[in-house]
Amino acid sequence: MFRLAYVPGVTPAKWVNVWTERMPGVPVTLVAVPAADAVGLLRNGGADAGLVRLPIDRDGLSVIPLYVETTVVVVPKDHAVAAADEVSVADLIDDEVFHPLDDSIEWTARPGLPAFTRPATTADAVELVAAGTGILLVPLSLARLHHRRDLTYRPVTDAPRSQVALTWPTEATTDLVEDFIGIVRGRTVNSSRGRTPASSVQKPAQRQAQRPAQNGSGRRTVPTGRRRKGNRPR
Repeated sequence: MFRLAYVPGVTPAKWVNVWTERMPGVPVTLVAVPAADAVGLLRNGGADAGLVRLPIDRDGLSVIPLYVETTVVVVPKDHAVAAADEVSVADLIDDEVFHPLDDSIEWTARPGLPAFTRPATTADAVELVAAGTGILLVPLSLARLHHRRDLTYRPVTDAPRSQVALTWPTEATTDLVEDFIGIVRGRTVNSSRGRTPASSVQKPAQRQAQRPAQNGSGRRTVPTGRRRKGNRPR
């Protein structure tokens, strides 16, 4: 069994489908985990690998960045931002912006004005946006995950972006982890990890041992006890 953790908004389906095709005898257990708990889960052995959002504390972990997400602003449908196709950080200067504790975007300077509270989770912040008390900037996949009919979102062209990565405990790099790394990197079944099934490869010494021996004249010699008829000593 291979245990794969993933944080909200990340969709592991495409890689899991490839795994299922290549390794039908090894089931995958998907472990949904809050973003703030993902690293702790991996360090405690609760999963073999995880799909997380950077930045994380990398101590003792190996990390492979996978892709970068567009940052969007989530607003009520009657907000002025909804009339635009996209906005910049400067366009939000007068808005109160929620900064949830599980925010995965690295800000050098947060946009807008600080909201009246810091919600514990992105889901809580979305509820507050729907109540008309502020706006929220999140990776696109989280906006889709928490989509509501009374809210909409627009790309923020100059905002920092969130990066999704594969991570696992470095000291627990098993063959199954290596196989999953090959899948997320797009390796084919024949090139993954450079491994070839042992049954299809013979060592040179084994091949040599299976060949009939030859004498100096180039003729094949017959092993002792298997002399042809007619050559028996008189």
